[in-house]
Amino acid sequence: MDAPIGTLLAYATAPGNVASDGSGSNGLYTENLLREIRTPEAKIEDVFKRVRLAVRRASNGQQIPWESTSLEEDFYFLPPASVKKLSEQELERQFAEEAAIWEKAQQAGRIAAVEEYIRRYPSGHFAELAQVRLDRMLAKQGEIKVGLVNTAANPFTKGTGVIDLNYRIGDRYVFRSIDLLTKVENRKVVNTVSEIAEDKVIYNNGALVTDLLGNTIKRPDGATFGASQLFTSEYTVGKKWATRYAIHFAKGGQDTVELELKVVGRETIAVPAGTFDCFRVEGAGWVLGIGQQAEWKYWVAPEKVNRCIAIETWWRQRGRILRSDRLELESYTRAG
Repeated sequence: MDAPIGTLLAYATAPGNVASDGSGSNGLYTENLLREIRTPEAKIEDVFKRVRLAVRRASNGQQIPWESTSLEEDFYFLPPASVKKLSEQELERQFAEEAAIWEKAQQAGRIAAVEEYIRRYPSGHFAELAQVRLDRMLAKQGEIKVGLVNTAANPFTKGTGVIDLNYRIGDRYVFRSIDLLTKVENRKVVNTVSEIAEDKVIYNNGALVTDLLGNTIKRPDGATFGASQLFTSEYTVGKKWATRYAIHFAKGGQDTVELELKVVGRETIAVPAGTFDCFRVEGAGWVLGIGQQAEWKYWVAPEKVNRCIAIETWWRQRGRILRSDRLELESYTRAG
């Protein structure tokens, strides 16, 4: 079942699977939970994410713990003596340190380096990207990861959506863009997969490049993006994460965007491509430096389409709306 408001439910294994009794006095899950729960100043979500990693690795992917959360405040088993609000300079320093460790982990190309990043930053600005990289690296080594069982007849859960990362050359996505204020369609966007690299999807012969999750790396206007995780690989109601990334413009200059995102629910939406049962994600944050407020809302139907179904974005500054757009799926053609 999904967690009621204000709670976190922790399961020893993923939905529809079984848990190991372990070889000691405790089961595999309990053994790792007892160790991680003693970590000072660790938020509860980080405790369980570290447990998940440890159990997965010890079981070679045959047991993967699962959590459902709707906590609205931070909780610690061993709380810090005091919690102080960090200055922008301190936050910038911490982010730079984290980004350097993630970059090093990517360049190393080793499972151990990616695992070390996840253990150190289980809820980090690149943690969702790290999980996808770890999945792919372990699969190459022969790990057969347990699958999720989403029982449609179970009224106590909204289930989990997992994005299909197996793109095909020729996959075609057509979106239409609508101004949210005037409701006028202002452009049509056609993206056709022309190449698939190790961790990139290339559209329209290089005009658009994204990662496997759909996060933009290069835009048709020449702007390039730092590693971001607006989109993730798994969606479940209550899931929260953060992203911070730089946008480098083709004509010079850059912006830095920071957002907090959350899967707030499931709902059915109709777009020109059809009617979809979606997870709805909402995000809010800032374009740092120039002080623009950013609001995102998007819908994904992982069981049906591996790109988003619709996205709405609002950009405000000093209470004034600078830009508002809705991008929605008009058609989707899967290559044969």
